Amino acid sequence: MKELIHKAETLIEALPYIREFYGKTIVVKYGGSIGGKELHGFARDLVLMKYVGMHPVVVHGGGPQIGSLLERLGIKSQFVAGLRVTDSETMEIVEMVLVGKVNQEIIAAINSLGGKAVGASGQEGNIIVARKLDISKFAHDNNVDIPEGMDLGMVGEVETINPHLIKVLEDAGFIPVIAPIGFDEMGRSYNINADHVAGKVAGALKGEKLILLTDVPGILDEEKNLISSLTEGSARDLIRKGIISSGMIPKVMCAIEALHEGVNKVHIVDGRVEHALILEIFTDAGVGTEILL
Repeated sequence: MKELIHKAETLIEALPYIREFYGKTIVVKYGGSIGGKELHGFARDLVLMKYVGMHPVVVHGGGPQIGSLLERLGIKSQFVAGLRVTDSETMEIVEMVLVGKVNQEIIAAINSLGGKAVGASGQEGNIIVARKLDISKFAHDNNVDIPEGMDLGMVGEVETINPHLIKVLEDAGFIPVIAPIGFDEMGRSYNINADHVAGKVAGALKGEKLILLTDVPGILDEEKNLISSLTEGSARDLIRKGIISSGMIPKVMCAIEALHEGVNKVHIVDGRVEHALILEIFTDAGVGTEILL
């Protein structure tokens, strides 16, 4: 009986959050570094969110899967400041993996659990209008050094997000699953960082939350303890001090940009934790790090 009562208390704890986020859009970035074994639990969390009236939108990465296929094909991967140098041959592989494999795996997992998912890249409905990445601006914003004259190939950044198709899918009961491939006005495709795309999508939709699922617990302090909550000012200070460094800097910068574009809160959460989404959204304690203005 005690166990049953505990389950009931858990449901009661979730009630105010269900009420608060009913009808709200929550953009979730699913990192490619999260193991495939976590996909089933992630998909189940999404289906639950949809059934209780939230509108989850997924943007996914796929870096490790791209690297694995390139290695099998004998194509060497080259990275500059964490960005994959993407020539035309590599771009074909990127599209094949992100749109044809990772995107479809997430859709299949959601649909198998009773949800309704639809996949898209930037081309469908012109969702992601892209341009070639401004390397010097990226280096400045992320405090990294990039050799002068370096060409990263078809690495892009978001110019515009057109949210109409996403909203149509949301209203029709579907969970949109978006691959971070953008297209320019000439139809050229670009490989875009999935955190950047997720932040821009969340901003365009004026999402209630942006949740970045990754393979670390969140943002850590100097003693490697988890920081549960940060303001923009505190986050920038930690970057200046070198406490937030490496691949966490782009995540934090995209979080700050999303907040300025109208997103209420951004969370950086360990996607390897079972039911990380549910713990973050439906419980008092939450997990990971939240970032606020």
